[in-house]
Amino acid sequence: MRNRVWMKGICWLVFFGLALCSCSLEELLQEVPRDYAISGTAPQDSSEETGELFPEEEDAGAEDGSFHGEGADEEETSFLMPEAVRFACERLSEAERVWYYDMERMLGSFGDKVQLDNAGLEAGLEAEDVDRIFQCVLNDHPELFFVEGYSYTRYTRGERTTAIEFSGTYTMDRETAAKRLEEIDAAASRILSGISPDAGDYEKVKYVYDTLIRETDYELGAPDNQNIYSVFVNHVSVCQGYAKATQYLLNRLGVECTLVLGTVDAGEGHAWNLVKVEGDYYFVDTTWGDASYRTEEGQGDAEETDFKVPEVNYDYLNVTTAELLRTHTLGGEVEMPLCTQVKANYYVREKALFSAYDEEQLQELFNKALEQGRDDVTVKCADRACFDAMYTALIQEHEIFQYLPDHNGSVAYAQNEDQLSLTFWVTNE
Repeated sequence: MRNRVWMKGICWLVFFGLALCSCSLEELLQEVPRDYAISGTAPQDSSEETGELFPEEEDAGAEDGSFHGEGADEEETSFLMPEAVRFACERLSEAERVWYYDMERMLGSFGDKVQLDNAGLEAGLEAEDVDRIFQCVLNDHPELFFVEGYSYTRYTRGERTTAIEFSGTYTMDRETAAKRLEEIDAAASRILSGISPDAGDYEKVKYVYDTLIRETDYELGAPDNQNIYSVFVNHVSVCQGYAKATQYLLNRLGVECTLVLGTVDAGEGHAWNLVKVEGDYYFVDTTWGDASYRTEEGQGDAEETDFKVPEVNYDYLNVTTAELLRTHTLGGEVEMPLCTQVKANYYVREKALFSAYDEEQLQELFNKALEQGRDDVTVKCADRACFDAMYTALIQEHEIFQYLPDHNGSVAYAQNEDQLSLTFWVTNE
């Protein structure tokens, strides 16, 4: 063993699927049951009333989706973000989009209610379609941080629905929302000022991923944790806050990004993102890249470790559908595209993907980290055979030390068997 340095072995819980522990090289790594926190969509209050009177004095709205709601001041600026990407909207039918635009404009103007365009009813939509379309609006608009849910009133003649009146429910009044929006915009502008206008899609996605992880802590009981205020202002959130903040920043940078809802392999609700990088779709899970998430979720073993883990993990930065489905299950209101490209995957782009144990490639990777002032390096293996070979050589046979400069500290490592990656970092603790 070089430099009389000893190694600690760590296995992160949650998406690594392993226990957090400290042990010598000769000890076996322990496994514990996984434990995930749920972070679902905003609560909704969906109510239905029926009556025989049609509110003839109300204008239901033109077929082009024009807004005829109550309680919104047309002179005031809309809360809607001009750069928002309407990914979910584009996957709705023409009739569904009419209702989408009615809801979008009313909620974005902090309105009280709107009568949904009768073109939707004439096309066969019913009250049960309201929830799905409402979810699509929220999925496309992270800036609607003040929207809590909705209610609706259904008017009928006999068995036929003649009108549906939709109302938004909010967590605050308009004045408070406007003040919070100013705080959000100030924080977002500060973050966005740190990236070059000439940056490409990959650089933008990585920058947002890194920045949000470093500036946010995962905390189950965080206030406002289902929306972007928790991330940009409070700096503590849960998965939906991370995902919506990622979407908000990337949309403002001109990168197509949408919210994805589903579950992780323990069956708990989770949120992440779909991004379009250089013309191809990839999945990004900012939450699972944050060390504070791993610590929160692995609280049963976290106290056994007295040294810090790297802040950022890149196993879920621009991954394919096949990689994602090893630990995630897709859900939500619209179908996601099949992601098959790897050109913009972090490990491919950073030349950290290995098909075999390659000493020259490893040394180049460690040299690059040293030049950048980083004390951690992650390698990803193309298959299980490569992973086993890397694990045997670097950990069991202690060859990791030939790639490290002389130091008096220790070396820690983490393994992710789901994604076949190994992370090493220097610690002085």
